[in-house]
Amino acid sequence: MGAMSGPLLRLVVLFGGVSAEHDVSCVTAAHVLAAADRAKYDLVPIGIAKDGTWLRNDKAIAALVEGGDLPDSLEPAGTVVDPLAVIRGDGQPNPTVVLPLLHGPHGEDGTIQGLLELFGVPYVGSGVLGSALCMDKAAAKIVAQQAGIPQCRWVEFRDGIDDSETVVARAVEQLGLPVFVKPANMGSSVGITKAHDAAELDRAIDIALRYDDVVVIEEAVVGREIEVAVLGTTSPETSVPGEILPGSDFYDYEDKYVTGAARLVIPAGIPDAATVEVQELAARAFAALRCSGLARVDFFYEEEGRGWLLNEVNTIPGFTPGSMYPKMWEATGLPYADLIDRLVTLALETHRRRAGFATDH
Repeated sequence: MGAMSGPLLRLVVLFGGVSAEHDVSCVTAAHVLAAADRAKYDLVPIGIAKDGTWLRNDKAIAALVEGGDLPDSLEPAGTVVDPLAVIRGDGQPNPTVVLPLLHGPHGEDGTIQGLLELFGVPYVGSGVLGSALCMDKAAAKIVAQQAGIPQCRWVEFRDGIDDSETVVARAVEQLGLPVFVKPANMGSSVGITKAHDAAELDRAIDIALRYDDVVVIEEAVVGREIEVAVLGTTSPETSVPGEILPGSDFYDYEDKYVTGAARLVIPAGIPDAATVEVQELAARAFAALRCSGLARVDFFYEEEGRGWLLNEVNTIPGFTPGSMYPKMWEATGLPYADLIDRLVTLALETHRRRAGFATDH
């Protein structure tokens, strides 16, 4: 137990999930468990299998207790548990905070956050609205536009509502070619296609529709890819910016998670004035999109053109020690284990603040 007073905090680490980003999440969870301070937390790794079953990883818990080594990736395997009992901590004396490390749909999109809100459990990260907004690229763009945050030009296609021929023609006319076509609600570059002509654009829309019924078509921006990590609630802190130098034609899923060809440069080699600008824009985007706790805000930087353009906001960014978000904080002076502590503290503060709101009138 060490010198810590009071009960340990029960930290439920949720990983896996039913999205296409299941595997990334399993790697992230292993790193978080390895780095979290065992003198402060009773760590409870809960894997969500691809069929939606919740499983407590008993092998990982045993390794944590015995001080053994954890695998590089956690399996959603072990004892089948009741989701509600686990998140509420039924029969557990210690207070619970949930850390959802679920990338993509059913994890990053407000659904798990809604479950936790319903049962009054503190959790790390953005709430229902912020999570849902940032997950839906089309909705996020509309809100960012309203907030006056600069971004690349784009066109939306809604299945069953819009006529694809009309949208294809409009996209070519307004955005030029090539364009990027993305399902509105997938993260990690899944389902994204670069289209060089109208026929490719038509096919790209069909590919994106496998993942979602809303598709975003964006102009191809020739700019540097610069990201900023944001941490906090109402007056958040921003990290030094980092730059991604892609290994392939665009920063795709293979680059990020398979080949690791992309190089991360931290801090990004940009002028001081540009750094201040992008940090301010990142904080503005964080507030406009109702984020809380943490977010990685991604920009394009057109040095000879329009300057900063918001690309997207990730409310549950990659969180392995090699991921951009923790690395940018480390470069800013906040190491990985301390970052986890800060996020848990923010979760408790947010929960306390919101619990204080009046429920009657």
